[in-house]
Amino acid sequence: MRPAADGAIYAGRRARLLEQLPAGAVAVLDTAPEVTRNADSEYLYRHDSYFYYLTGFTEPEAAVVLVAAHGDTPARAILFCREKNLEREIWEGFRYGPEAARAAFGFDEAHTIDSLDGHMAGLLSNAPALYYALGGTLHERVAGWLSAVRAMARTGVTAPAVVADVLPLLDEMRLLKDAHEQAIMQRAADISAQAHIRAMRAARAGVHEYELEAELLYEFRRNGAQAPAYNSIVAAGANACVLHYSANNAQSRDGDLVLIDAGCELDGYASDITRTFPVNGRFSAPQKRLYELVLAAQAAALKAIGPGLPYAGAHEAAVQVLAQGMLDLGLLSGTLDEVIAGKRYTQFYMHGTGHWLGMDVHDVGQYRDVTQSDKPSRTLQAGMVVTVEPGIYVRPAAGVPEAYWNIGIRIEDDVLVTADGHTILSAAAPKTVDEIEQLMQQP
Repeated sequence: MRPAADGAIYAGRRARLLEQLPAGAVAVLDTAPEVTRNADSEYLYRHDSYFYYLTGFTEPEAAVVLVAAHGDTPARAILFCREKNLEREIWEGFRYGPEAARAAFGFDEAHTIDSLDGHMAGLLSNAPALYYALGGTLHERVAGWLSAVRAMARTGVTAPAVVADVLPLLDEMRLLKDAHEQAIMQRAADISAQAHIRAMRAARAGVHEYELEAELLYEFRRNGAQAPAYNSIVAAGANACVLHYSANNAQSRDGDLVLIDAGCELDGYASDITRTFPVNGRFSAPQKRLYELVLAAQAAALKAIGPGLPYAGAHEAAVQVLAQGMLDLGLLSGTLDEVIAGKRYTQFYMHGTGHWLGMDVHDVGQYRDVTQSDKPSRTLQAGMVVTVEPGIYVRPAAGVPEAYWNIGIRIEDDVLVTADGHTILSAAAPKTVDEIEQLMQQP
């Protein structure tokens, strides 16, 4: 991870959260623990997204405590982190330590993580409310903190009367990406688009799925991305009909389509792109018909992305196009209304048309307006980022034309909602039939 961006960005987020808390309330979040892979080897460390959103701090064994202003007492932001330890740095790399972290990341105070329990009883004394991630890793420690405060009742100290989940407040904040976040996500999408182009250029009949995955990983790291944002899907032939295919070990055959769903993570933010292409560089007639149907469905969905429009509109638009196409191609019979009302299209299109995207691939935030009794679809706002990913997956079945058997196609882009419509962050990845075939025919 690169050094933290301007600490004012994270300080501003902390201030926005504090403004939503009652006077004198305390909020606490910790970061993800390190996880053992096997023996004494650990998985590549990935910080907790909520914690990073508020701090910009990427070391493990850390927590942040926010204390809301009360009367003449100003708000405070306190970081708890590992102590500076030069001997451990020889083995494990640089550590900030509390004092350097306080200065670098703009905190009012910083202490060692070992002192967190000792500080919390004082911080929670007479606080009206405690906010943390309910059910998270701090759950047992919170019980201990509250017991310690209640033990001081005879001295007139009161424990928080309210214990609430801080994550819904942060979910709403994270849903709207600021300019700093948008710039990182654009760069992540650009890197991922180039990785998809590299994989297309490397494709040939007989290539193994893992060979194409290696091309993706090379392009991610070559351009500074820290890791894949999720396990890459590289699915040749019938494997593309498995939505979360992950083996990536099959050998392609001449005439196969290859579906690649892959994106990098850059500085804590994900990209998520899917492209489907013929391994030999030329779509067959049945493949082209299905591909252009999915592309038309995506075009319809994109028209439904913009401020003031319902989130669900993109899915509804895609389903209309896909369902009609299934009828036109003989995959289904009946009327369009019957196919949609009975959800018969789900035989070939069984997932939604997108999701929020941000620090997490399936990012946080409500999809419905939970403030209304009927919970209608949420209205899109400038700053939201969504994926738009219609698909079609044709498994062998009675009554299904054999020419379409074992064809799986998905086309997915990352889309930023803007004040006057939307921007496709992943536009650099080719997706029309002509663009793909021309790219793959280049020497």
